[in-house]
Amino acid sequence: MSEKVKTVCPYCGVGCGLEVMTSTDDEKVSIGKVMGDRTHPSSQGKVCVKGATVGEAIKKSRLEYPLWRESLDQEFQRISWDEAYDKIVNQINKVRDTIGVDGICMYGSGQFQTEDYYIAQKLFKGCLGTNNFDANSRLCMSSAVSGYVGSFGADGPPCTYTDLENTDCAFLVGTNTADCHPIVFNRLRAYHKKNDHVKMVVVDPRRTATAEAADLHLPIRPGTDIDLFNGIAHLLQKWGKIDPDFIAQYTDNFAHYQEIIKDYPPEKVAHICGIPEADLVSAATYWEQSNRVISMWSMGLNQSSEGTAKIRTLINLHLMTGTIGKEGCGPFSLTGQPNAMGGREAGGLAHILPGYRLVHNPEHRAEVEQLWNLPQNSISPEAGKTAWEAIMGLETGEVQFYWVAATNPVVSMPDLERTKKALQNSPFTVYQDAYFPTETAYYAHLVLPAAQWSEKTGTMTNSERVVTYCPSFSEPVGEGKADWEIFAEVGRRLGFEEYFAFENSAQVYDEYVSLTKNRPCDMSGLSHDLLKQAPIQWPFPEGANPDDKYGRRLYTDFKFHTPNQKAQFIAVHSRGLAEPPNPDYPFVLTIGRLYGHWHTMTRTGRIAKINKMHPEPLLEIHPKDAHQYGIESGDMVAITSLRGKGIFKALVTRAIAPRTLFVPMHWGFLWGENTEANSLSHPMACPVSKQPELKACAVNIARA
Repeated sequence: MSEKVKTVCPYCGVGCGLEVMTSTDDEKVSIGKVMGDRTHPSSQGKVCVKGATVGEAIKKSRLEYPLWRESLDQEFQRISWDEAYDKIVNQINKVRDTIGVDGICMYGSGQFQTEDYYIAQKLFKGCLGTNNFDANSRLCMSSAVSGYVGSFGADGPPCTYTDLENTDCAFLVGTNTADCHPIVFNRLRAYHKKNDHVKMVVVDPRRTATAEAADLHLPIRPGTDIDLFNGIAHLLQKWGKIDPDFIAQYTDNFAHYQEIIKDYPPEKVAHICGIPEADLVSAATYWEQSNRVISMWSMGLNQSSEGTAKIRTLINLHLMTGTIGKEGCGPFSLTGQPNAMGGREAGGLAHILPGYRLVHNPEHRAEVEQLWNLPQNSISPEAGKTAWEAIMGLETGEVQFYWVAATNPVVSMPDLERTKKALQNSPFTVYQDAYFPTETAYYAHLVLPAAQWSEKTGTMTNSERVVTYCPSFSEPVGEGKADWEIFAEVGRRLGFEEYFAFENSAQVYDEYVSLTKNRPCDMSGLSHDLLKQAPIQWPFPEGANPDDKYGRRLYTDFKFHTPNQKAQFIAVHSRGLAEPPNPDYPFVLTIGRLYGHWHTMTRTGRIAKINKMHPEPLLEIHPKDAHQYGIESGDMVAITSLRGKGIFKALVTRAIAPRTLFVPMHWGFLWGENTEANSLSHPMACPVSKQPELKACAVNIARA
């Protein structure tokens, strides 16, 4: 029997709808062709190579049952789920009784469904009383969160994808959208081609596929984004291209901002950024001549030691020109992972709570305690350990129980050698994933088999706030379980039975959306039954019209979530890179993604078509630098930083700025020797978002 199932792609934050052909024989479901869902509002039937091939890796290299070892030098042994749960519960209780609950940490993932995220928050932040849940979104989107919160009073991208097809100017900075969010880029590019008046500006040290399509490419020096934004603002102010009525009625602190941008004349900014002054003026002119400007960014801004400041400075441009809350306008963060948005909504970072609430806000804590029926002061007022702070806690012994789920930190964390040593020091690491082996499994004591895409039911939210229902349509491999089911069972065995009396994920979702009522991300009108009919964009409060599913941008009334309902100008000077180049390490290394692979290759590394497309990681180097060091394309090049070393095959190309290098982040030690890009990176982070500066570190090179 054949059936067509509608679901959502489990890769990037675009959130493409998929139609999957399945066949059932002897009660076993086989996954066949995967196509784009033409009825999905976000992707409109389009799909990239990752989504089209996702079914090919579902049954490969799967973890089928729990595995255990007392120490990392032993071999794994199969155990039962009961034994696995007992080991988790016993260790949690041991840590609680000795050093306290802050010695317990979980590191989750934007690969979670929202239901997984939510149950983890209830277990850790509610029942256990520690906020030590952080996710790989800390490495991905936390600067976007703090940027939105600082400027608007709440998280949440205000735009929709339809704005891409109604803008006059698209300003893309720190995003290779064509490779990393290809279906979004295809929508923008098609509109751009059809409309001569529409301009596209791309800011990136690399001449990527995205930059190739632009009217103007600004290959600025890494770390000079704030200088660029302030320089554009200087010119807009000078030319009188501001919206004084909008500024007066709906914003605060513009006078201070005006004082700051006086210091950024075009000749100075062009010199700092390393671009021609004429190109800076052209970028400002495109903004000045456009009534509707949309900006988009991703890791190039977020993964920075001043990531929050960069994003707030970019938002300032929208505030001074009144280009927000209107069609074709606004600052648009492109989410990295498929459900990083859902995680933000569910409270999936160490400083936030479900429903866009903040841990440090006593009213927010009290609301969640009441909704969870917990005793007063159950939720700690202190933000939990971030992803990197948990690693440091393993170093010092402050963390005695470390639970990793649906992510692979031994490839994706900064300063990998330090990360590995910290994990070697862990008394008890639980690793929960669908695939085996992975790099992180080598550092785990207990390994748990998780159900993945197609094998569990839940929801995901994409970059434009569209929630899509993801049904289970094949059986989990072996003894695999949904992440939320594992968390809930641990909660019950810890003595919190009444808080985890869920029979299915629909009940979990119903409870979760009740916590969003009257919050900025109100989804109280949503349910699995409603989402089975079609994806729906939030806000969608209880009683909302089910026919009004899509196309709602935020702040159309220009009322923001700050105490006085005004958006905030936040003016700053640039500090530059946390680790600038120097005579010993004269290059800036930037690390990023490729079109075909996904994060740490746990899934895409097992797909032949993608491996053929990207057989090995390449080092991009400018011809001028290659000539100086006697390097030609195909040569093996050793890269060194203060923390580590890698060896990569050179690709000599004018597509990268001089004195800047690029390598992809996907290859861990299971997929290549000396190809771990993040062994070179440093953990220095934004002081507000705590997001590490994975996009830039100082390195030296030599022929290997």
